[in-house]
Amino acid sequence: MWGHEPHNVDVELQKSAPVEKITSYSQALLDLGLMTEIYDTGYMKVQSQDIADETGTSVTTGGEIQRNITEIMKSTLNSIGGNVLFIEYDPAYIQNQMVSGYSNFEDKVVPDVVITGGITEFDRGLETRGEGTNVDAEFDVNGVPSWFPNKTVGGSFGDTSKYGKARITLDFNLKDFQTLAGIPRMTTTNSMEVYKGLREKELAITLFGPSFGSKGTIKKVQGRHEAVRVLVQVSMMQLIGRYLAVPYWRLMGEGSEPDKIVLDSISGTYYRMSKEDRIGAVQQWLILHGYDVDITNKIDGKTREALQKFDPAFSATADEVSEKLFTDIYISIPITRATLARRDIINKYYASLQETQEEPAVQEAAPAVQQAPAQQAPAQQQVAEQPAQQPQEAAPVQAAAPVQEVAQAQSVQQPAPEPVKKAAPARKKPKKFGRKLSADDW
Repeated sequence: MWGHEPHNVDVELQKSAPVEKITSYSQALLDLGLMTEIYDTGYMKVQSQDIADETGTSVTTGGEIQRNITEIMKSTLNSIGGNVLFIEYDPAYIQNQMVSGYSNFEDKVVPDVVITGGITEFDRGLETRGEGTNVDAEFDVNGVPSWFPNKTVGGSFGDTSKYGKARITLDFNLKDFQTLAGIPRMTTTNSMEVYKGLREKELAITLFGPSFGSKGTIKKVQGRHEAVRVLVQVSMMQLIGRYLAVPYWRLMGEGSEPDKIVLDSISGTYYRMSKEDRIGAVQQWLILHGYDVDITNKIDGKTREALQKFDPAFSATADEVSEKLFTDIYISIPITRATLARRDIINKYYASLQETQEEPAVQEAAPAVQQAPAQQAPAQQQVAEQPAQQPQEAAPVQAAAPVQEVAQAQSVQQPAPEPVKKAAPARKKPKKFGRKLSADDW
């Protein structure tokens, strides 16, 4: 009996263990890092300024949205990995470290770009809707004993609901770290609608006076803070994908539309490249797709066969690739670890060609010092008098020779050196495609 006393009422709280915060874009951020390595974009060293609520509603609404989202930015940028290197902006920490003598600026990495932005809109109560159903019925029953409170029997049912909608908008911009100028078209503005709802149900029965029934109420609010985190993640994928000109939208789920800014960048690159460079780039991408081709900068038999497998409409007599085919091959490169392994093979190939190209240049420089006649010692004077006849590299080589070696070369007749066979010019690795480069860089 005493266990049912009202003052002994209690409620059980559910318990849960800590879990990792995962959103619908957590994996997409990791895949974006892998994409930057596969597309060989080069490092993007990015720094973020403080990102805060620019609307002021975080204060007036009692913290319904975050006042500062810089930490969300940090964790988002740092989770990408790959060729995206996040550099924190914390001058107070660096200054304190310098004062303590623990660190200095010698080994610090200088950013390429800086991200600015903030929460620019939080429109509450954009739309509020309510609906409900109420049914009440009662009637008198004859022949009821006189000691009953009344002769009424009735019932009622109610079902009401109310919905509200709000919208959150975030803006971000990318600017050059050295010039502090905004990078054209490197901006994002993303909005997300969030909802809240209230629903009540009630059932009551009246029997000859006494009434009893049941009532339930539930209120749900879509997480505003979680919505801001998702907006930050989406915006960073867009901003980095646009800057590096990679098809990031492939990572954002079905229904995502290609980014016109990236497509325009690919188109501009196509028309800036020579015919040979286009084919060389396409051969790289075909290798990443898994085709067995050689990088020859021309459409040979293997390349033609691979192109016809990729696009059956490719002409058997074509000697170049169209802009559409160029784009289609580029944006459809598989984003897998196997593709990254093929990228490593391509990079090692170009590195070996570079080493082969540099070795003969060192061998040919040595005889040039040994045969230097006495009258040619003042190389700088000859270059000034006859700039057109002097080779570009002769002056630095002679100027770097020790004075004693030049004197010995005057008195001792050196035998004529055997001709050094020049290695065939190595194919130059195309400039990194994918990074948003200026016209001068291309």
